[in-house]
Amino acid sequence: MSENCNESCSSCSRECDSRKEEQTDFLERPHPQSNIKKVIGVISGKGGVGKSLVTSMLAVTMNRRNHNVAILDADITGPSIPKAFGITEKAGGSSYGVLPVKSKTGIEIMSINLLLENTTDPVVWRGPIISGTVKQFWTDVIWGDIDFMFIDMPPGTGDVPLTVFQSIPVDGIIVVTSPQELVSMIVEKAVKMAESMNIPIIGIVENMSYFKCPDCNKEYKIFGESKIEEAAKAHGLNVIAKLPIDSKISSACDKGLIELYGDSLFVNIAEILEKMEV
Repeated sequence: MSENCNESCSSCSRECDSRKEEQTDFLERPHPQSNIKKVIGVISGKGGVGKSLVTSMLAVTMNRRNHNVAILDADITGPSIPKAFGITEKAGGSSYGVLPVKSKTGIEIMSINLLLENTTDPVVWRGPIISGTVKQFWTDVIWGDIDFMFIDMPPGTGDVPLTVFQSIPVDGIIVVTSPQELVSMIVEKAVKMAESMNIPIIGIVENMSYFKCPDCNKEYKIFGESKIEEAAKAHGLNVIAKLPIDSKISSACDKGLIELYGDSLFVNIAEILEKMEV
């Protein structure tokens, strides 16, 4: 080390034995009492495409298949997971850490709305605080033994997805979109972000893909013909589900009864996720 060294290696061009290694691994460890096997991120290029709905139903489906399941609600400014599950109680804690809230069927859930005094209180925080909160949901919450954790992320490619991809060992992501061409274009941004950060993409789920008439069972493309297959093919991805417009599932979410909705539409995704365990 030179006697004139100020230990600011990032701005120094000299090579020396004491040169500090730049940090390249930002992964955070979960709470010591957490044992999480698989982490699945659920993302979208924009809001309003049903990302939280897909997250909820994936958790419900895997729970019914006898897996221990958790949801980390990383959508700090727009949390909707507790509402879908009808959870009104607050998260507890001890000197060891924060305890998630269990849903009626035993799904472990942590969301900012489980910590706020009033669920309608807005979270008016800047990006670094929001990102720090998401990391604390991973490091400070006592999740216990979890087979599958689903992370419901806010739409877009901002601070929170970046924080999750860098800080949490995500095993794969599911991209949620809808048939409109504009949305398909925007979802490519999310796909490219994941690709640039070497995050495996499990597949694409197209929500609101069609409406099935209850009288004649004919399918109608409310938003026109989808082009998601073309977008998926361009990136070598698979469309793993096409979900219909169904007022029953919307009603179940509004009433906090998402766990009572049938899961037949998600069986294919569940089988794909279970193969990841091997």
